[in-house]
Amino acid sequence: MVTSHKLISGKGLSVPHLSTLPASRRRDLASRSAVRGGRKDVWRATVVVAAGTVLGLMAVIPGTGSAVASTGKGGPVDVLYAGSLVDTMGKIGPAFEKATGYTFEGFSAGSSALATEIEGKTQEADVFVSAGSAAPRSLEGAKNGDWVSWYAQFGTTPLLIGYNPKSKFAKNFKTEPWYKVIAMPGLRLGRTDPVVDPKGVLAVTALNDAARMYGEPVLKTLATETSDVFPEETLVGRLQAGQLDAGFFYGVEAEAASIPTVTLGAIKLTNPYTVTVVNRAPHQAGAVAFVAFLLSSKGAAILQSEGLTLDSPAILSGPKSAVPSALRSAVS
Repeated sequence: MVTSHKLISGKGLSVPHLSTLPASRRRDLASRSAVRGGRKDVWRATVVVAAGTVLGLMAVIPGTGSAVASTGKGGPVDVLYAGSLVDTMGKIGPAFEKATGYTFEGFSAGSSALATEIEGKTQEADVFVSAGSAAPRSLEGAKNGDWVSWYAQFGTTPLLIGYNPKSKFAKNFKTEPWYKVIAMPGLRLGRTDPVVDPKGVLAVTALNDAARMYGEPVLKTLATETSDVFPEETLVGRLQAGQLDAGFFYGVEAEAASIPTVTLGAIKLTNPYTVTVVNRAPHQAGAVAFVAFLLSSKGAAILQSEGLTLDSPAILSGPKSAVPSALRSAVS
């Protein structure tokens, strides 16, 4: 498969991030759309498959084990997904295309910001993949537009501290407690905005819990500062470009970007990933095909290789009758 990489100008992911990623993990970036009025920069990631590529157009419907040939109809599938899954979706997208003949079109940002985009109709969505369950819940019910009737948790990932191995503080992370290292003068720590991203909420929780548990009041101060807050989809790039010494990352994104990490010790914080087909999805058949692939054995293999702990079958929230019939065997 031949892919193209195009970085559109504007603040966000930096060129050094792309150049330092292994070729297998580079993102297929086609265009970028920035949403103003807060830290809501989002990236349009479209996978381009070269003409003449031989595709094995077979999809496995989860729970059945049977192979189903692609209809050959193809067409786009608009997938809005958590920014922490950019590298992972860079693998899921091409594999989905090969299996089904549909075209994966991904749009990433903080999960809460994406929910706002869906509710405000500023981004077209067929599928919503969220970090945490708060974002899909915020789209349930008539008062929220009835965009979501069900969602399924398909995996979890822990919150970790990731650090730049070239940072002058790298040795400290290997030998000292994380909560002491991040409080060192001069260390540049990054986290996401808790207003628009669930990972930002967990980071603030970790800082406040550590301040109380270890008697480090400076950590509570760090939890209130805004100078260390960045959009989720730029955090990996900033770390790898040397703009940050460390940051709060999910295990899945650290694994995908080969970022060294340390655990939070006694503070155990994890976040689930959920998926749903958005109500009134413009490309309903493609949306169902994408979720079926994500929850299939092929999708699970990719997710596991990226460091997710999977829930199989996926854990359903909402009435099973609301789930498309082709997906019901994959959720419980």
